[in-house]
This record gives sequence, structure tokens and C-alpha cells, in this order.
Amino acid sequence: MIGKIVNFLQCRFCFFNNHQSYASPVLKNKSDISIQANNLDKLTHNRLLVKNVFLNAFGLFAPLLAALYSVPVIIKGIGTDRFGLLTLAWAVVGYFSLFDLGLNRAIIQMVSEKLGAGKDHEIPELIWTAFFSMFALGLTGALISIPCMPLIVQHILNCPETLKKEALHSFYMIGASIPLVVIRSGFRGVLISYQRFDLTNIVRIPLGLFTFLAPLFVLLFSNSLFPIVCTLMAGLVLSCIAYFLMCIRIVPNLGEKILVKKHLVLPLFRFGGWMTVTNIIGPVMVYMDRFFIGAILSLTAVAFYATPHEIVTKIILIPSAITGVLFPAFSASYLNDRQKLTTLFERGVKYIFVIVFPIIVVMVTFAQEGLVFWLGNEFAKNSIHIFQWLSGGVLFNCLAMVPFSLIQGAGKPDLTAKLHLVELPLYLFFLWGLILVKGAEGAAIAWSGRIVLDTILLFVFSRKFLKLDYRSFLIKMTALFSTSLILVLGSMITGTGNRFIFLSGFLICFGLTTWFFLVEKDEKEFVLENWKKYVKR
Repeated sequence: MIGKIVNFLQCRFCFFNNHQSYASPVLKNKSDISIQANNLDKLTHNRLLVKNVFLNAFGLFAPLLAALYSVPVIIKGIGTDRFGLLTLAWAVVGYFSLFDLGLNRAIIQMVSEKLGAGKDHEIPELIWTAFFSMFALGLTGALISIPCMPLIVQHILNCPETLKKEALHSFYMIGASIPLVVIRSGFRGVLISYQRFDLTNIVRIPLGLFTFLAPLFVLLFSNSLFPIVCTLMAGLVLSCIAYFLMCIRIVPNLGEKILVKKHLVLPLFRFGGWMTVTNIIGPVMVYMDRFFIGAILSLTAVAFYATPHEIVTKIILIPSAITGVLFPAFSASYLNDRQKLTTLFERGVKYIFVIVFPIIVVMVTFAQEGLVFWLGNEFAKNSIHIFQWLSGGVLFNCLAMVPFSLIQGAGKPDLTAKLHLVELPLYLFFLWGLILVKGAEGAAIAWSGRIVLDTILLFVFSRKFLKLDYRSFLIKMTALFSTSLILVLGSMITGTGNRFIFLSGFLICFGLTTWFFLVEKDEKEFVLENWKKYVKR
């Protein structure tokens, strides 16, 4: 029955037929080895990865543009209190993805690994096992969350009496959506495994725009929160259906019959369990500093700290677009082509550094002028050093995302989870002490210091997975980390004119160094080829 339904739906979505499939038979002889190599090349080809990075970046940034336009209109239409509840709804829907216990990342890692090894015939049973496990987890999350909603609305949230009824109904709806949130992440993970970011963004971009623009449509009829939430949940349902149909079309034999294998459950949960540890501890280390500042200093100090923090950390979207593509490529290459893995790793670090480093230098050098222009003199006076410390930390955080993705792509999420477990108490201790000594700036120093230590350790751990000798690795890492001295120099220069001179000289030197020493021959040919095409237009 399910096969007939799937076949009917496939006919209605036949526009996917033009996309390539990665199916291959079981490897039995030498000719199969070439098939495996071909599979791996398809998943890790440079042009494919570059295209996917741009698609991923567009998918991340497009909703932000919609938010810039829609948020002020929504606030005016529904009021500040309802908008506060709506932002909580957005946050809760995102946070409910934790109920998948890391199985989304496990799907990407394990499916990518099997694709790289040419074991395509084992993928459908892995996917169905993961899907049913995730649905069970999502259903459990809903059954736990829904009874808690009255407590949250009535006693935890400072919700006005007139809004409590619609807030409660809205949160019931959000709680009921948990299984869909969890299973959707699984569908999307399958497409990512196949490097089909073109398909994920066909859904992701409209859904991101819908999240911020749909409330504007609802405002034409009502300013109540409940119909807005119902509309958002309808978008969630449609996105789940779209992702599922794409999975059916891309994965051979997935729609023929449902295969659930008990022996696959433990490996999925083992990988996902360590991922969950990281997903829980990570946000604690990101946001605990604000609670400490509020407890030790004041809420005003929290504002002086949190505002530059929110600005600077948006840069992380850049490496997120890159490492989101690299993660399945790492998983596919790890067991099958260690040299390819090393090349992908080095290029990932290089590209992130070349893109992010100049941005960070500009931000550190012109921190005062930027903060004065945006927030005024008083804010700039209290936040400039916080902004500069956090900017330096974000640079290392961006670089750390590559070894972080490599370690997890190699199937070792326990390393990153154990590292965070060790870091957490040490970080909280130094955070408390530095706030007492240096105030909110001390929190920025503690946060950036933890990031630098975390980055160094992740790079050290990642070397064991790479085909790179110790001496070469040490030289490259020393050169990479020593460039942070430029940030120190930029933060010490006074006077707007002097800053312009410094920055101009830096950008010229950095551009020449990048072109002649960092960019490889094939990369130069790619850039020049596309530049000639652009000029001819």
C-alpha cells in the first residue's frame, strides 16, 4: 500500500527526476572499487561543495532580510507583549529539536559514510530505523511538554491576564508540533548526506521567509497570537511533506517498503547521545555569562555585554554555511580517502580564515566608531573593550568549527562532548572570578579565553584523523594563530585617520599574501576563469 501511495506522489513530483542518483551495487570486485571512488567524488567534488556553500549561505541569510522588514510591522500589529510570546514560540520550536537526541547529526554521519563506501543498499533500512526512532522521541517530547504548558504560562512567564488564554492555546499547539519538528530534521539530514543542498534550500528558504512574513498576512484578519501560531504550524507540516517526498525521490528503494532494524538503533543513539551532551552544554556556555553578569553586577551591565555579543556572533553564520557542507563530505571521506579528507579540512580552514579574518580586523579596529554610530557614546564607552574581546573570540570560534565538524564527521562525537564536559566547570570558575575583577569585560575575556583553548584542543584532536605530519601541522597552526597579534595591534591604534591608514595597509598586504601564498593553482585558475566570464559580459 505504501509503495502505491509513494509511486503516486512521485508522479506528481516528477521534476526531481533530472537529479542524479548515488545508487551503486554491493562492492564485490575491482570494478566496484571504481564505483565507490565515483560515489565519493560526486559527494566531495570541489565545484559541488562550492555551490552548496553558496546555497547554504543564502538559505541562512535570506530569512534575516525578511525579519528586518517584518519584525517592526508585527510588533506594531500585535503589541509588545504578544510579540514577546511570539519570539518565545520561535525559540521554543527551534529548541525542541533537542528532542531528536542528536539523531539528525547521526543520520548525516552514518548515511554519508555508507555513501562514501558504496554501501547504498544498506541506507534505506538505516533511514527508516532513524525516522521511527525520531518520531518516537518527538512523541515522547510532546507528551512530556504539553502537560507542562499551563505551569509555564500561568506561573513561569510574566504573562498579562488578558493574554493567558491565547498564550496557553498557542503553546499547546507548539507542544503538539514537537514530533514534526524532530522528524523534519531527520528528513533534511538525509538530503544533506547526499549533498543535496539545492533541495534543502528549496524548502528552507521559503519556510524561513514564511516564518517572518506569514504573521503579516494573519494581521489582515486578526492580531491574536493563536492564528499566527497555527499558520506557522501549517508551514511546518508542508515543509515535512516536501522534505519526505524529496527523500523518497533521492534515496533508491526508500519508498518500496519500510525496513526497521533493531541492530541499528544502538549505533544511532550512541552517536546521537554524545551529540546531545554537546547540544545541551554548548548553549549553557554561550549564555551563562549573561546570568552571571546579572547576578554579580546589574541588568544594565547585561545590556552592555549582550548587545555586542549578539552583533559579533552573527558572523558565525559564515562558517556555518561552510561546515554544514563539509560535515557530510568529511563523513564520506574519512574511511575511504584520508588524503581527500585532509584536503577538505585544510581548504575549509583556509576559506573561513580568508573570509572572516578581514571582517574581524575591521570590527576590532573601528569598534569605537561603529558602536558610537549605532548605539551612541554612552554605550560605546561601556562596550568597546567587550566588543573587541568578543570579536577575537569569534574569530577562533569560526576556525574551530572545521575541526569540530571533522571529529564528529569521523564518528567521534564523544571527543567533543567530553571536551565540553571538562571545559564547563573551569569556564564557570574563571567567568565568576573575572567578572568580580574586571566586570562585564571580564566575562568577555573568559568567554574568548575558553574559545581559544577549545580551538587549540580541537585542532590537536583533529590531527589524528588527517594525513598530515606533525611538523607541517605545527607550522601551519602556529602561523594561523599568530595572526591574532594583528587584532591586538588594531585595538591599540587611536584616531580615526590612523585607523584608516592601518586598515588600508592591512587589507593590501592581506590580499597579496592570500593570492600569492594561500590560493593554490587550481583555485587561481577557477577565479581567473570566472573573472574573464564576468568581464566579457
